[in-house]
Amino acid sequence: MNRISLLIFTLVLCCFGRMSSAREPIPDQPFIQEYRDPFAQAASPELNNTHAVAVDSRGTVWVSTKGGLCSISSGKLHPIDPQFINGPTFDVIADPQEGVWIGAWNGLYRLVDGLIKREPGIDLPVRVVKSFGSRLIVSTPGGLFEKKSDKWELIPGPWHTGSPDFTLTEDLLYVASPTGLFVKRGDDIDLLDQDDGMLSRNLTGIDVDAQGNIWVGSRAGLDLVRNGKHVQSFTPQQGLPSADVRSVAVGPDGRVWIGTNLGMVRYDGKTFSLRHSLRWLPGDDVRDVAFSPDGTAWIATNQGISPLRQRQMTLAEKADFFLDLVRSRHVRTPGLVEHTRLRTPGDLSTWEDMDTDNDGSYTGLYLNAECYRFAVTGAEDARRNAIATYRALEFLQTVTGTPGFVARTVIPANWTRMADANRTYTDQEIAEHIARDPRWKYVEKRWRPSADGKWLWKGDTSSDETSGHFYAYSIYYDLVADEAEKQRVAALVRKIMDYIIDGGYVLRDIDGEATRWGVWSPEKLNHDPNWSLERGCNSVEILSYLTVAKHVTGDEKYEREIEKLLTEHHYADNIRLRMTPHADYCTYIGFELLAMSYPALMKYETNPERQALYRKSFDKWFAPIKKDA
Repeated sequence: MNRISLLIFTLVLCCFGRMSSAREPIPDQPFIQEYRDPFAQAASPELNNTHAVAVDSRGTVWVSTKGGLCSISSGKLHPIDPQFINGPTFDVIADPQEGVWIGAWNGLYRLVDGLIKREPGIDLPVRVVKSFGSRLIVSTPGGLFEKKSDKWELIPGPWHTGSPDFTLTEDLLYVASPTGLFVKRGDDIDLLDQDDGMLSRNLTGIDVDAQGNIWVGSRAGLDLVRNGKHVQSFTPQQGLPSADVRSVAVGPDGRVWIGTNLGMVRYDGKTFSLRHSLRWLPGDDVRDVAFSPDGTAWIATNQGISPLRQRQMTLAEKADFFLDLVRSRHVRTPGLVEHTRLRTPGDLSTWEDMDTDNDGSYTGLYLNAECYRFAVTGAEDARRNAIATYRALEFLQTVTGTPGFVARTVIPANWTRMADANRTYTDQEIAEHIARDPRWKYVEKRWRPSADGKWLWKGDTSSDETSGHFYAYSIYYDLVADEAEKQRVAALVRKIMDYIIDGGYVLRDIDGEATRWGVWSPEKLNHDPNWSLERGCNSVEILSYLTVAKHVTGDEKYEREIEKLLTEHHYADNIRLRMTPHADYCTYIGFELLAMSYPALMKYETNPERQALYRKSFDKWFAPIKKDA
């Protein structure tokens, strides 16, 4: 589950009342967790350019590649002695009775007991080889051939001889060709193309499931065929992540694995899931998949093989895994939660600290997690971590030496590498920035030294950071802070909130001007067309900050400010606006900010009219993106 989904999940809970402890604990049942092992690759780009993969009865993984036949051992692709084939291989299958069959540039090969022998009778390139029980069929530029006794017989048919794939049921041969899907029953052959409901005639992959359903891939999506008739199509409109299908395979559990140009897609009959990018795959061009008896999926891509494995875990075990990862690699002095960079891509041992604009909000989100963990489990380490993390957020304010300004982040003063390093701008550069974005702010010194000289703190703080801070303050106040700590939180919230109010509802940097994104004032939101897109979202934000301030301080002046914004400045109308942008201007940043801002409005507001207003505002925002949660 990603960060925005977690935020929205928490928000939905808040919408149905304050959280309370469950009367009975919910059993933490084990579930299947998918993960991947390191990629299986070779030094040669040609060997990494894989075409197909198979697993034999001994568990050996065989891979056909542009550079020849390989096996996987010790997590690496190892080429088989090229004297046997000495050229590209296009397909490989493992037959329990017949051994391993290899479709190669110069014919068909068979590997049995460690020996590779060329199959007589096939002298053409073999693009596809498949076995169906005792039947063995290959696809070549000369057509489809089936082995009968010791001879290879041509399967006659009108299909294009560049047919990329085929499959067989009890009485039907399906041939997926560049000119459509051919269905052969005895001597009768039918063609299914666009006139019959197929998405495309340019077919790229095919397989059959246990119920006899035929799954057909093309460069336009995925088709379902049953008993020789088209049944259904799947495109991005139905949830298929990419319509550019490269391969199709039905897994042992009946799920359909769809190789695409965007990664590996899996369909369970209800929903599609996607595995792509270096998180899961060495390359996103997926050509094939094979399965080990233990459930491992070996995915063949244009950059090597990815082994996707499974293991049983509980949610507690998964939480511990990520907590250990965060504490060991993503918390840096003075307690900020950060991104890290890798000196060598993919090598986690080469990680090093780095800063981002959003260190404050990342730290706030981590603080929330520890607060919830403490509230549910009572774990003392969760309480200690929460207190230390709150201190880090507090430091982002005090380090500035201002009455209430908050730094984006801090770094040790001796760092020489940082994002957005201080620099000067030419008049031409300034003009270019303003031409692209009239709201751009000219800031030469984003990094400022702390009074003690130990730190550099980053200014030009945004509404992103402010929202992350206020959201975290409220959760920490409610779930972890004792009475003394509550007073500490209240003092910090008062400083920041008063600083924003006194600044005219903008966040004023040390230059006395509003930061680029720290704007919630009626003058800007209601009367400046350059801020019209943020009118709804930023109105929700500032009402949330004020509501948090009222909750933790008990000061009624914040109630008066809320009422003034809602009525005199029409923020009640603002938050009724559409806050889910159209497809041509859609960003999850805004969704995340709203997901951090609505909880305070839902939890702390007691006025029935406002409760109804906030709920209506939330529902209007959430309905179009509900599926993303």
